[in-house]
Amino acid sequence: MKKLLFLFLLISSVVYAQTSRLIVSPNIYLPQDSTISKQLISSLNEFLILAQKPNEKNSLVFPAEKIETFIQLDEVNGMEKSGRFKDDFFYKPYLTNVVAAEDSKYLIKVSYIGVNEKTPVLAGSFEFIAHKINNSFLFSSPLVRNTKYWKTEKVGNNIFRFQNSINKEKLQEFDKLATKFDKKLKSVNKLSEFYLCSDFVAVQKLIGVDYKIDYNGYAENTLSSTIGDKKLIVLGSNSANFNEFDPHDLWHDRLSLAISRQKVNKPIDEACAYLYGGSWGISWQDIFKQFKEKVATDKNAKWADFKEKPVNFGESQEKHLLVDYVVNALIVQKIEKEKGFDGVWEFLNCGPYEKGNENYYKSLEKLTGFTKANYNDKVWELINNEK
Repeated sequence: MKKLLFLFLLISSVVYAQTSRLIVSPNIYLPQDSTISKQLISSLNEFLILAQKPNEKNSLVFPAEKIETFIQLDEVNGMEKSGRFKDDFFYKPYLTNVVAAEDSKYLIKVSYIGVNEKTPVLAGSFEFIAHKINNSFLFSSPLVRNTKYWKTEKVGNNIFRFQNSINKEKLQEFDKLATKFDKKLKSVNKLSEFYLCSDFVAVQKLIGVDYKIDYNGYAENTLSSTIGDKKLIVLGSNSANFNEFDPHDLWHDRLSLAISRQKVNKPIDEACAYLYGGSWGISWQDIFKQFKEKVATDKNAKWADFKEKPVNFGESQEKHLLVDYVVNALIVQKIEKEKGFDGVWEFLNCGPYEKGNENYYKSLEKLTGFTKANYNDKVWELINNEK
């Protein structure tokens, strides 16, 4: 046994020295076949290195479960960095468990740990499935394995996976609004797949995130990934039975299937979401009412200032409502009324947010005649004319 353990440690140390930062804990029971052990460590090592790059560049993702794995890799990406300790490689990946599973698969656990003044700091712990393919291994999230016996309901181009029961009336309501958004966006044949969870703890467990320091205290959250015409969304906001959904988030989801949200102007995107879906369960009408009562009572307000210094008038930081998003919603409403959604689409695509908003103002002037010089007066007109 001692000789076998020494051999495993020797193999892992050689691999570590040659290719990677992966650290193999000395109490790990690796496969008895030394060749398989070496292949597993080497492949895992490379997989974790590639995990710090864009998902599409990770050649060791198990192809049949690519989108399910991408949602987990988004959480692994950047795990080595520490802003607190100002070190891009503060947290090291430790192999903490290897368990043989069915069909030449292994359940793998990796923890990212840093040491500060001799005290270990855990940043995150992840579970992967290693699939033996020829002389190497490919890796996936355990999402598919964890939901093997879940039920499925399909409505339109939306697939819902759930454990027990689902609100079918709500599904129809969801599909109707999704179809409406897709029509605006001229988006066809886009598929969304949803996994329904009770809370964010369940979401993390499902996709293979045992722990992540960034999510301490999170009770509700949603994670997603997109590949081509398909989007995968794991809902974790009291969503197990789909008794409710957020139209605001639905807008973002449908937009992301038409164009990457990184390519559109975020304040305008958020403005559309306010206008078409409200926010935090608050309708657009009630958002605007709060805006008038809390913000627009200041007749000296300079609306352009809120672009450079965002101001939240919502009930909390978590359930924020931003002044500039409301102003943009009024502008979007004007553009759509006068030029149809084609005008809104042009406005959305004026370019990502930038300091100074030059592209924004250029597009705004073309579509509405609003300029930097008359922006404040024109916004006041929109506010005063909104009922």
